[in-house]
Amino acid sequence: MTYCVALRLNRGLVFAADTRTSAGNDNVAVFRKLHCWRQPGERVIVLASAGNLAVTQSVTSLLNEQLIEELSPAAENLLTVPSLYRAARLVGEAMRSVRTIDGPALEHTNSGFNASFILGGQIGSEHPRLFQIYPEGNFIEATDDTPFFQIGEHKYGKPIIDRVAQPNMRLGEAAKLALLSFDSTLRSNLSVGLPIDVLIYERDSLDVRRQKRIEQDDEYFRKLSAAWSDALRSAFATIDEFDV
Repeated sequence: MTYCVALRLNRGLVFAADTRTSAGNDNVAVFRKLHCWRQPGERVIVLASAGNLAVTQSVTSLLNEQLIEELSPAAENLLTVPSLYRAARLVGEAMRSVRTIDGPALEHTNSGFNASFILGGQIGSEHPRLFQIYPEGNFIEATDDTPFFQIGEHKYGKPIIDRVAQPNMRLGEAAKLALLSFDSTLRSNLSVGLPIDVLIYERDSLDVRRQKRIEQDDEYFRKLSAAWSDALRSAFATIDEFDV
């Protein structure tokens, strides 16, 4: 299992994804689940993945093959699509292609065809957009009412994002919020683990200037986790006790 979250804000986009992949208690590995395609000054496209690693890697590989003219002559790809909507359709089509090949075999297992994605970025003068793409290949787009998406093991990190996320947040605030949602998830679910990849996209920059991998010994994440625990305990102590 994994956990990925992305927020669409007035100032840009924030993405965060863990890197843990587990095929049993004794087979845990680290794999990047946050991918980026960019042409500085023209477009930035970011893709976060959750689910069966073999499936998500196949989808990502297919998207990369489309960039090679010899493999996909005259085919539309992530570096030629005119909009993020068309990029989301490309990812959906890639998912359906992989499902056609691997789906029948996977449906005979307990896991089935399990993969989902968050796609976001900006192309040209189009405003930054964010999509959640389902295993079937269809998708929805983030709005001001719901400016974020989560995939994977998201239930532990969802309450704080539900309460706090707003489109007018600063990008640094949103990154802090995303990491707090990870802190709650890490405490409650062993299938999600560090390192965490974080990418911050500034609106109209058409480039990626701020990204970082949060490792086990990251000082900021340790301080954030401790401060959040202290703040929760303090808030709990100030609320009147229940009395019948």
